[in-house]
Amino acid sequence: MLVLSSPSGAGKTTMSKRLLAGDPQISLSVSATTRTPRLGELDGHDYHFVNNAQFDGLVATGQLLEWANVFGNRYGTPRGPVDNALSEGRDILFDIDWQGTQQLRQSQAGGDLVSIFLLPPTLDELHNRLKGRAADPEHVITNRMSRAADEISHWAEYDYILVNDDPGQCLHEIRSILTSERLRRERQRGLATFVRELLAGE
Repeated sequence: MLVLSSPSGAGKTTMSKRLLAGDPQISLSVSATTRTPRLGELDGHDYHFVNNAQFDGLVATGQLLEWANVFGNRYGTPRGPVDNALSEGRDILFDIDWQGTQQLRQSQAGGDLVSIFLLPPTLDELHNRLKGRAADPEHVITNRMSRAADEISHWAEYDYILVNDDPGQCLHEIRSILTSERLRRERQRGLATFVRELLAGE
């Protein structure tokens, strides 16, 4: 379970897309949300778009590994697809905030969690990136900037911290972390059997 978190505009979505495009061994956890779809977003691909009553039902029946309220909308991770991926030995990527990361770490799958937090090079650059997206009105950008300081304050809760001042280098570092974590002894399936057969001369 690989988590990428950052303040809005610091690059987690861009890094997630690039990582997924270049690595067939990892898939994205598609969140459920009460947010209205943006232009071009597809239900079931970008998000599972649900209403508030449906989201309440997912929470009440324990079908979400984590959920949080962000900018007046709720987001959550459906449990089933994650459990299936992990049981099959596949990696799964989470594009979530610090609240969701804390909940994932506390879940039954939390022992297999690797978390990365992306920092912007400066807050001015973060503001420029948010304005450059031209996706939100000014009052939303102001809200995102005010929330950024709170999100950044949780940096020490993550396993890895990267400054996203060079997107190409940042992606390289994320891939290096993923490769290293995949090679950890406890994540290498069949290793004990291989070593036993090796020593037996088979």
